Amino acid sequence: MTIKLICSFILSFLFATGFGKYYIPWLHRQKANQEIKSEVTWHKSKSGTPTMGGVMFILGVLLSILTIGFPSMMQGKFVHLFVFLFALVFGAIGFLDDWEKIKNAQNLGLTAGMKFLLQLSAALVFIFLMRRIGFVRPNLYIPFVGTTVPIPEWLYFVFAAFVIVGTVNAVNLTDGVDGLATGTSLPVCLFFVAVTFAWGKDFLELGIFASALLGGLMGFLVYNFNPAKVFMGDTGSLFLGGAVAAMAFAYDMPLILVTIGIMYIIETLSDIIQVGYFKLSHGKRVFKMAPFHHHLEMGGWTGKKWSEKELFVLFTGISLLFAVISFIGVFQRYAM
Repeated sequence: MTIKLICSFILSFLFATGFGKYYIPWLHRQKANQEIKSEVTWHKSKSGTPTMGGVMFILGVLLSILTIGFPSMMQGKFVHLFVFLFALVFGAIGFLDDWEKIKNAQNLGLTAGMKFLLQLSAALVFIFLMRRIGFVRPNLYIPFVGTTVPIPEWLYFVFAAFVIVGTVNAVNLTDGVDGLATGTSLPVCLFFVAVTFAWGKDFLELGIFASALLGGLMGFLVYNFNPAKVFMGDTGSLFLGGAVAAMAFAYDMPLILVTIGIMYIIETLSDIIQVGYFKLSHGKRVFKMAPFHHHLEMGGWTGKKWSEKELFVLFTGISLLFAVISFIGVFQRYAM
């Protein structure tokens, strides 16, 4: 099992780094450039940086699944493929959004309503599929406590749809600074790999997916670290959000997203609080700008303006800390 997880990581990493050498120049030639929001004036120098770089780690994950994960599929085990296809649906939604932005040369893609309906539909289909093959049950495992609480099946579907759509969009919000969504998500993937080691070979296929995503993101980070040569775009961030949510449900512990996804949650809450308070107070703001990473870039409440590299270290470090805490809370559930 260990060899397969390591090979999955290495193969995806090597593909992403190698493919990027040819893919990024191709994106430049296609003028697939990211348009920067007008209000984020200090990022204007990034205008012209190509987007849709998420294709690099998406293909890296696919390659690992089809090679390292092929023996499992020959045995009738397809959960890693199901998780990939689910995340890919979200990546396709992101691709449509990126394409609209590129075509119209502005930072506006699909309407919010259209994206929500597409994401909700994908979430419901995935949970139904996972329920049919027995990978999810209408029970909620409580991390750290170690107990499982049964809930009505209809309520579980509502809960699952809410969590999946919320997670996908939270990861998307985090993708606003060079390497930020990538760095924040690396410890999340590492957590799922560690859980696979702790829980044993019954979770090998999911471990192959998690390890491949970890390697693909590491390879992508070579080009996405500040100063970024490419952005993952909604193609990458929605795929990544879908992958994180899918893994949490496939491992049958969606509530762990509260801790391993702490930085996603902070980013989302900052946006919700900002909009809500702005409306209630008729124009006042809690943050200089939302999401939270822009607040820190602008000096936050202390006056210190965080650089993009400092934000990367901060978010990745906190995410790693909470990944360790999360592992402590669940590793004994099926420990070998």
